[in-house]
Amino acid sequence: MEIDKMEFSFWMKRIMQRFDILSDHLNLNIRERMVLDDEELLDNQDILHTLKISPRTLQRYRSSGELKYFTISGKLYYKLSDVRNFIHASSNKTRPS
Repeated sequence: MEIDKMEFSFWMKRIMQRFDILSDHLNLNIRERMVLDDEELLDNQDILHTLKISPRTLQRYRSSGELKYFTISGKLYYKLSDVRNFIHASSNKTRPS
């Protein structure tokens, strides 16, 4: 199977355009991160993905006060430092004394 040079160039150019589009989307997502008082804010999806927990488990952590949160325009957010503290506290609970 032979591919002529023109066809190869066409497809390579098209692939590179797709990479540029993906790169633009990634950069846009990075810039869209919410920040409050120079601290990154995470939303529910970020927490669910990071901790690999169910939405119900996350709700339980909020209700029990184990994980601090606040709302902005009806959407829940978590400070990155609070999430780190929660992870640290949770890991200390599971260690045998």
